Amino acid sequence: MATKNPTVWVTLQANDASALIDYYVDTFGFVQTARHDADGAVAHAELTWPEGSGGVMLGSYRPGRDWSREPGTMGCYVVTPDPDSLYERVLEHGADVIRPLARTDYGAREFAVRDPEGNLWSFGDYTGAPSPEA
Repeated sequence: MATKNPTVWVTLQANDASALIDYYVDTFGFVQTARHDADGAVAHAELTWPEGSGGVMLGSYRPGRDWSREPGTMGCYVVTPDPDSLYERVLEHGADVIRPLARTDYGAREFAVRDPEGNLWSFGDYTGAPSPEA
């Protein structure tokens, strides 16, 4: 089966994009698929989620540009079929857990962490409401 590239990307900027890329790869398990540096900064990087079809695009914070956002203002939900194993991984890496792994009132197992730049990440096995039939 052919691999399909993500069609939805979360985007963010970081004060220390190099360190944040390493954190996402080491702590969460993202896969770095592209990185372009320019003028001592990360101009653009792409990380894909190995368990699904989403990804993260990020780069160094450069205020004043037309696509510029304050670091630490992003929030994201990532689906994983095995939140228990991922939770153990983030604990082993010393992640800042803001909501421990638990079952929600809608039946999902989820947890949330704050990354070193202040972004919020929630991971769980909830795949969303079923799509309406066409």
